Amino acid sequence: MPRTTEIHDLLGIGLGPANLALALALDPHMMRFRFLERKPRFGWHEGMLLEDATMQVSFLKDLVTQRDPTSPYSFLCYLKERGRLSAFLNLREFNPTRREFHDYLAWCAGHVAEHVDYDTEVLGIDLAPISDRAGPGGTLSVKVRSGSYVRQIHARNISLALGLKPRMPEGIVADRRIWHSGDLLHRLEGLTPPEGARYAVIGAGQSAAETVMHLLTRDPQAQVHAVMTPFGFLPADDSAFVNEIFDAESVDAFFAMSQDLRAQLLDRHANTNYGVADPEIIAALYRATYKDRVSGRQRLHLERLTRLVHAAHDGAGLALTLSDPTGAQHRSLGVDYLVCATGYSPVAPESLFSDALRELLRTNAQGKPQLGRDYRVATDPRLSAGIYIQGDCENSHGLTATLLSNLAIRAGEISESLTRHAGARHFADVGT
Repeated sequence: MPRTTEIHDLLGIGLGPANLALALALDPHMMRFRFLERKPRFGWHEGMLLEDATMQVSFLKDLVTQRDPTSPYSFLCYLKERGRLSAFLNLREFNPTRREFHDYLAWCAGHVAEHVDYDTEVLGIDLAPISDRAGPGGTLSVKVRSGSYVRQIHARNISLALGLKPRMPEGIVADRRIWHSGDLLHRLEGLTPPEGARYAVIGAGQSAAETVMHLLTRDPQAQVHAVMTPFGFLPADDSAFVNEIFDAESVDAFFAMSQDLRAQLLDRHANTNYGVADPEIIAALYRATYKDRVSGRQRLHLERLTRLVHAAHDGAGLALTLSDPTGAQHRSLGVDYLVCATGYSPVAPESLFSDALRELLRTNAQGKPQLGRDYRVATDPRLSAGIYIQGDCENSHGLTATLLSNLAIRAGEISESLTRHAGARHFADVGT
């Protein structure tokens, strides 16, 4: 554990892929840094590590390769250390399984473990009641809790990468029969469903398609109702020209756009990521349903052009109220379990800021912290400490904000920004 009186050059809050990529980009010989994670160990979407689910990005979009192809922390170096490099090449696949990529991320986390405090929850961020060489606004104080022990950690910069939180349909609360798809494997573990269990899966995106396929594969007798507002599962736009929207250069172009043009672009190309599924799993689902038809049975029921209105416990199951998109016609559906594959929302960091700190942060038209191109929050001149936000910045930095595609480049940009501002501080100190 770091000493309370020590001032870190950087304190990272959250250790998902974003801050993990940043940790790999930093030089421990040039900078004192620490990362805090509330979980007891590294983990990434573990409830959806389905056996055959593959990544939706190339293995080359790992945590380092696009920033430094010679890095020892690349996916290829991971394969070499695991003794699977030749076998992976023989697969001729660009997209590893999600389980393997999770193992790669955990492998990377192991390489920076000496800089990480797990089981540590951040309670708040405030101006430090001390001053270092940069003056009274040059240091932030982060209040953390490890078990029953509460302490303060001081840092000249913080990187907030708080990840995503599950988004449930309005009015629907998770319980023993209702859960988000992100908890799928955790909830199914140890579950003894009735024979021919009835499931409803809400959503039409990748998670919904994978959930439906997993339930059908897990239980040959299961009845699965896919409740969706479109007519069917829609394919993600994965075409080459459109895919350039995830390139690092596109972040520059997006950041330079007007707010209106940004909104138009996000809406126009939402079908690259939101409410869509890979064509491969759509085809696999259709093959499975056709196979059932040949056998004279039906296990997958598409509740097309339908939305969930209400869910109530009814004896040993659930009574769902469904409607058409206009809300004019309602009908009932009885199921045993409800899985909401309704996406995620970025965790906004503002709730961690004290009132005194919040007053020194500049905000955008949406009332959120205003970010520079380097993901650093614009602040009042009285605050020289740096605050970097990763994830909750789609409106300013584009569709890659919450995705893996640009993590390596972003980590390099933040690292360079930290070095640049540290140099400016040094020269300011020399000048005084």
